[in-house]
Parts: sequence; structure tokens; C-alpha cells
Amino acid sequence: MTDAELAPLAPEYVRGIAPYVGGKPIEELAREHGLDPATIIKLASNENPRGPSPKALAAISAAAADITRYPDGNAYTLKQALARRFDVDADQIVLGNGSNDVLELVAQAYVRPGDHTVFSQHAFTVYPLATQARGARGIVVPARNFGHDLDAMRNAITPQTRVVFVANPNNPTGTWLNPVEIDRFLSHVPRDVLVVLDEAYNEYLKPEEQAHATRWIARYPHLVVTRSFSKAFGLAALRIGYGVMNARVADMLNRVRQPFNVNALAQAAALASLDDEGYVEESRRLNFEGMRQLEAGFNRLRLQFLPSRGNFILVRVGDAIAVYGKLLEHGVIVRPVGNYELPHWLRITVGLPRENERFLSALETALHA
Repeated sequence: MTDAELAPLAPEYVRGIAPYVGGKPIEELAREHGLDPATIIKLASNENPRGPSPKALAAISAAAADITRYPDGNAYTLKQALARRFDVDADQIVLGNGSNDVLELVAQAYVRPGDHTVFSQHAFTVYPLATQARGARGIVVPARNFGHDLDAMRNAITPQTRVVFVANPNNPTGTWLNPVEIDRFLSHVPRDVLVVLDEAYNEYLKPEEQAHATRWIARYPHLVVTRSFSKAFGLAALRIGYGVMNARVADMLNRVRQPFNVNALAQAAALASLDDEGYVEESRRLNFEGMRQLEAGFNRLRLQFLPSRGNFILVRVGDAIAVYGKLLEHGVIVRPVGNYELPHWLRITVGLPRENERFLSALETALHA
């Protein structure tokens, strides 16, 4: 069978998917430009620049002795810790290979060919990808001030709608919704439509801005709250996230979840990270200071930027692809966001102070080259 004959064996909606492309790896840039990897800074993937918690590293080291064994497929100990933290039952928690995995599980369990999902323009690219992979139709609601227009999203719900995705804060725009707005929105969404509230960047919010959305699940059984250990907890390489939801919804997700989808090292590191509140607080503080550093630099360069509640910020640079290419030549990796219908903007992860300064210096050079 030829390649041309193999391709049509996949459904048309799968053949039409443009695969997700992550931020350029440091090693790839080093190969392409002959650079020393140690001199490259990566501010492209919203990673925590501090490195992981020492408690997480110690837990990984201890768990490594048993890597010949399969992990606990139900992640009992970690689920118990999360249940205590959020005052829910352990059977309301689903773990994923990153929170992306939980988003995919929702679509796999609840979305069929011909169904609809609803999400905002400029929202996380996994929402349309998970939708298209099931042969469903994604209804994209125009953004309001680069963020979610919840009233318009409510009006976009049809009898065929199965899932609504809401990101707070939103990636890549960094926009934020007041918890009061989200609560009101949930009260108007039909109970046969799941609302996925993606809070991957929740820990970067000021405590008074955090929605504590898991407390709403008792009132809104159609709510799924997803969180990640990849961002503020600094465990991106281990790929672990989770969702909190009604137990019946969790049961459906667990029916389609892959066995052992969260490895033992990730479980151990996540459990240890939950006990290191100081690490998360310091990450939040450094992120706030780094954000101010970048904003000051953009103001000095007279560049438009979007105020962000995440650990990243969008800046308008004109020909974003050209500027991105020039930054790569200087050993600085950022993220162009043309795939989010933002062709003139770059997304910058907040780095350590020296990384932020290095980026701003390279940006000034790139803009005037």
C-alpha cells in the first residue's frame, strides 16, 4: 500500500488537523545556529524559570528506586492529598499527563462527531484540536478586548453543544475573568453542557483574585476545573495535571483514560510540591517582579503590550516572524502567536531578571536591525 493510499484510511477530520507545535527546543536552536546551548535562553513555553522545588527533587530521587514497577494507576496518595486540599472526595479527581490530557479526556468522553464545542477566539489551541479530533464542530466566539466574552459564549450554545471551554487566565493573551463573572456565567449554562474551566495559571494570580472554583462544583455539577503542575510548580517535563469535577463526570473520564497515564516520578514530585507552599509563593513573587521588568522595558521601547495575569505577556512588534527570527540569532527563544490570529504579537514567558534583561536588549537590537 502506497503513502497516498494510507492517508485516506484516517477520517477526513483527522487528516485536516494541523499538529500542535511547541516552543522551539534549546537543542534545536543550538544545532541550527551553531550556538552553545548554555548561552541560549528560552522564554517560549511558559515554564517556571526557577527550576523545581527541592522537595520535589528529593521525592523524584526516592521514587526512582522503584522505576521497574508500574505506577499506582489510581494515584491513591496524590488524589487523597488533592481531595484534602480542595475539600472534595477523591473520586472527584482525575489525573492527567499534563492538564492537556484532562482536556482531551473530556472531549473523548463527551464529544461525538457532529457535536459542538464553544470557546473564545485567541483561546488555548488544544480546545479546537481536541474538538476536531472527535469530528465535532468548534464554535469560536469573537474575543472582547482580547479575552472571553462570556455573554456571547452563552448565546453561542446550541442544542448540539456538549462542552464549553473557558481559560482563566487565558493563554496566550493573559486576560482574566473576575470570579463573579464566571459564577454568573455558570448559572446560565444548561446543565447538560459541561463547562471546562482551565486554570493552568491559577497559582500566578494574587490570592484575592483566585476563584476557588472547586467549591462551585456542588452547585454546578456540569463544571470541570483543570489545573497543572507544569507552571507555578515547575514540573513541566514530568507532565502532570488534574481535574476536579462531579464524581459521575470523573467516572466517565476514567473509563477512557489510559492506564498508568501519570508516571510514578510525576506523582511523587507533585505530592511533594503540594507541601512546598513557600516555593509557589516565591514563584509568584518573582513572576510579579519580572512582569514589571518586562512592562517597563516595553514602555521604554514604546511597544504595545497586554496586561497579563499569567507568567507570560504579549507584546506587539509588527512583523512578528521577522523579529522572532532575529531573536533566535541572538540565542533568545520566544513564541510567535500567528496561529492564535495574532500575527503581529510575540508571547514572552517571564524569566529570571537576567533573562528578562537579555531578552529586552536583544529585542531592541532586533527591532532596529
